[in-house]
Amino acid sequence: MALFIGEAAREIGVSPATLKRWFRQAKVRDVARDRNGYRVFEPEDIERLRAYANQRFEPPPLSRRRARPRAHAAAR
Repeated sequence: MALFIGEAAREIGVSPATLKRWFRQAKVRDVARDRNGYRVFEPEDIERLRAYANQRFEPPPLSRRRARPRAHAAAR
């Protein structure tokens, strides 16, 4: 079942503006459009974009995270 951008964004877990930016900046391959020019997302498009979103928003490994500065004992 084909979805439009708002529905697709909800499925992927990003905003429609984020999806549009990815397409505009050529970070991901664009999807098919209907005869009115609206993007139409097929299930395989959703999976591909979800994989890209998971890759982008995955937290860095613990070895690359910065340590939080500790509060001074006097500040307590």
